[in-house]
Amino acid sequence: MTSPRLGAGRYIESAAIPESTVTSAHELSTSDGAKVNGVLRTTPGATTVVSLMHPRQDLTHHVLVPELLARGYAVWTQGARSTNNDLNLIHEQALLDAAAGQVLLRDRGFDRRVTLGHSGGGTLFAFYHQQAWLTPEERLTAAPSGRRVDLASADMPVPDAAVFMAPHPGQGALLQRLIDPSVADETDPMSVDATLDPFSPDNGFAEPGTSSTYSPEFVMRYRSAQADRVARLDARARELVAGTSAARARFASSQDPRDRRAALAPQVMTVYRTDADLRFMDLSLDPNDRPYGSLFGRRPDLTDYGLVGFCRLVTAEAWLSTWSANTTNADFLRCAPGVRVPSLFVELTGDAACFPDDARAMVAALGSSDVEHRRVAGTHFGGPIASGAPTGASLAAAEIGDWLEARGF
Repeated sequence: MTSPRLGAGRYIESAAIPESTVTSAHELSTSDGAKVNGVLRTTPGATTVVSLMHPRQDLTHHVLVPELLARGYAVWTQGARSTNNDLNLIHEQALLDAAAGQVLLRDRGFDRRVTLGHSGGGTLFAFYHQQAWLTPEERLTAAPSGRRVDLASADMPVPDAAVFMAPHPGQGALLQRLIDPSVADETDPMSVDATLDPFSPDNGFAEPGTSSTYSPEFVMRYRSAQADRVARLDARARELVAGTSAARARFASSQDPRDRRAALAPQVMTVYRTDADLRFMDLSLDPNDRPYGSLFGRRPDLTDYGLVGFCRLVTAEAWLSTWSANTTNADFLRCAPGVRVPSLFVELTGDAACFPDDARAMVAALGSSDVEHRRVAGTHFGGPIASGAPTGASLAAAEIGDWLEARGF
């Protein structure tokens, strides 16, 4: 069993693993020499394997694992080289991690391989499908920072189907919605521009737990300021990357050990207050069945200032590759046309990361001629909408199983 449900529903009770399950752990070498780990669970007669992966999280005990095993599917849960430590998460490198897992599954002889991307895993797998479909010479050769990533020589098997459950639009696009634009000084987590403060009653904030009411004018100004803050952080990241590149160039000509140290010592960016999407507090904005609060808790006015949240500490390279909506290649809407295999999109009606308009846009962007969009009641991490209701994960699993079976998987 997983941990009991806590906070915003991040931990969901799951079913038991079937007794017939055979579990094996694997260490893989990527094409660029990194080591990643994965766990393969199989049941007797399983010919289709479903892969779960996230660029930042360990999905070994994902709530869908027992659900899929019970339906006769093998399940592969894989980590990336940045699991639980995304300080330097380069999405282009994460594709090489994903490729190593797909090679393993192909070589073990499974008839069908299905990717299942939940939350940030959705964009990761959309990005993987996009690049895997391209010829080697068409693939990306570098991350946004300029770091070389050799996708051309990587073996990137194309999976046979893609399932997306509550995928957000990409970590960069997500962060631009979450980032607090009222931060007046990037070195001071308590600095506030009162005219943009989402937690000020003067701007429409109500008592925590009660839906706020922000004016259309404030919403427009707030979202514009969010984009401006991201652009300022982009400029800082480029400045840091340029400094590292200059040190590397100096060392190439001087062989001075001080330049080599400078090239190896990137400064880490601290990004304060990244849990402040207005839709967390004002449930009338992009309405759905979501409860009050963010992905991290029921008090965004507090979690925005706390340690939890996205992108608190990040290298300049990781900011440009993963967290900037302006520079990341891992953007669902841009990658989705490259997903050309049969695709299922499962929307959770109480999601606070993928809203109804997002879901419609992402489904429309998928490049397959066989796309289904199904909706189930649940919250982003697969929790129930209300106490005593079925979990969103169990409802999603039923839809996923039905869809796979209808296609002969």
